[in-house]
Amino acid sequence: MNVLEADAKALLAEQGLKVPAGRLVASAAEAETAAAELGGRVVVKAQVPASGRMKAGGIQFAATPAEAGQAAAALLANPLKGFTVHSVLVEQQMTVAAEVYVGVTYDNQAQAAVLLASRAGGIEVESNGQVMRRPFSPSAPLSDYVGREVAASLGLAGRALVQFGGLLANLARCFRLWDANLLEINPLLLDPQGQWWLADAHLELDDDAAYRQGALLARLPASQRYRDQRSEFERQAAEIDSADHRGVAGRLVPFGGNLGLLIGGGGASLTIMDAVLDAGLEPANYCEIGGNPSVWKIKELTKLILSQPNVEKLAVIMNVVSNTRVDLVARGVIKGILELGKQPRDVIAAFRIPGSWETEGQAVLRHYGVPSFGRTTTINQVVEAIEWRS
Repeated sequence: MNVLEADAKALLAEQGLKVPAGRLVASAAEAETAAAELGGRVVVKAQVPASGRMKAGGIQFAATPAEAGQAAAALLANPLKGFTVHSVLVEQQMTVAAEVYVGVTYDNQAQAAVLLASRAGGIEVESNGQVMRRPFSPSAPLSDYVGREVAASLGLAGRALVQFGGLLANLARCFRLWDANLLEINPLLLDPQGQWWLADAHLELDDDAAYRQGALLARLPASQRYRDQRSEFERQAAEIDSADHRGVAGRLVPFGGNLGLLIGGGGASLTIMDAVLDAGLEPANYCEIGGNPSVWKIKELTKLILSQPNVEKLAVIMNVVSNTRVDLVARGVIKGILELGKQPRDVIAAFRIPGSWETEGQAVLRHYGVPSFGRTTTINQVVEAIEWRS
């Protein structure tokens, strides 16, 4: 479950962490009043259960109460990242001496919790290649000393270093206490007086642990409103999947990049996602297909992915398959592209599905001038061969 920023900050403030003064409002008039109470210069933030709000225009800065009201009106009038905006957080602007990124999550491969930190906070921090990782045991409290080591690695010193160490230990404790999968602060701000402030908070709770977090969930009314709500993109994908019983082709998660993905093959879909990110590409979505979906289902899924804003190309990649016909996938992809009025050779950045009816599928692709990769080419090699870049 994704917890809205306002709810996450309220929880963290109760644990002794500093958050800017703010008001959760549901109208432009309330936003204007809140801004006046907070001194005029505020940040107006759309409250939806999605990351990347700044890049999507969901966070606006206002210099006066009137500007805050106008920003709130605009945010409340339009969906953001596929979600209806029911409320906005009006928050006092901070004077900033420095900003960093910190996070706590799990590393499944290492079978440990991990601290994440970077001196470069802000938009797309994960792409700067400067995120430090420090594994720790989730079964024991994190000591302030570990937090101070992380602070030193970021170049912090003096009072800022000492306070940062305690803050990280507190975040790790909250992460364990609430059965979280992810707790991110981006950015974490240092003010001129040497105090750390949580300018944003992204909290994801483990749904499998909901049975023991009933009291906590009951205190998150704004977040609970979105608990079972999917984005329009996810809803349309589910409708496509349910309209035809053949195969699976409806588990899509939007990411906002420009390379559409039609992928599958068990755990291979995650391997493909890793390869795409490692190659510096920007995925538009996660996807999972399999079980021999029909031509119609693949066609509609292709059209849905390519209809998303900023999506320019499509990569079709799967592991070796025995229960999915390659020719049906190829025909569905080609048909979907043609129905959008585009040429397959201009849209398909890569096609690699080795398996049943592979020869027939490759013949379909050749007819439209689309090259394909066979099983002798690895998933990583296929992704690296994608010449197109944003």
